[in-house]
Amino acid sequence: MVLIVGLGNPEKKYETTFHNLGFLAVGEAAEKLGVKFKKKECEASVAEAFVGGERVILARPVTYMNASGRAVKQLMAKYKASPSELLVIYDDFDLPKGKLRIRAAGSAGTHNGMRSIVGEIGTSAFARIRIGIKDPALNIPVMGYVLSDIAKEDYPLFAAACSDAADAAIRFARGESIERVMNAYNKNEGEA
Repeated sequence: MVLIVGLGNPEKKYETTFHNLGFLAVGEAAEKLGVKFKKKECEASVAEAFVGGERVILARPVTYMNASGRAVKQLMAKYKASPSELLVIYDDFDLPKGKLRIRAAGSAGTHNGMRSIVGEIGTSAFARIRIGIKDPALNIPVMGYVLSDIAKEDYPLFAAACSDAADAAIRFARGESIERVMNAYNKNEGEA
């Protein structure tokens, strides 16, 4: 079993904000797997797929970003998922925009959704895909920036990043080791 969680905020007004890139990426993974988000459970919108005979749960918490951990904890309990079976996709202000960074574990950094997850499940030893959003040309406080809309000219860049994140998540769901997925997608290791 694999649990793939994309972080974001549930209201329509947040749909095209940087903070919803996790939602967009997990939505892209669902589309590539031919499944839809039909169920609401464990404070999340959920889609279910089978990849190579393995059950894969795709989820978008509806708790709002800062309480994402509540939904993740409930989903892990319901599906009896261990931290090694969890993959979280989210935006990251510390990475250049459009850059992917995949890790097997790590700190929550400055991300409140990840802090919530680590706090609720009691470990940071789970895989994650970070989608960079930092634009050095803009000087906006982090909170205002992550909740701002993605500029139209940047849509192709972020659409490509979300598609790559979805592909990486599907490879993880197929049973590829997180190290192999990291080697395929992490570029320019000298950055963040």
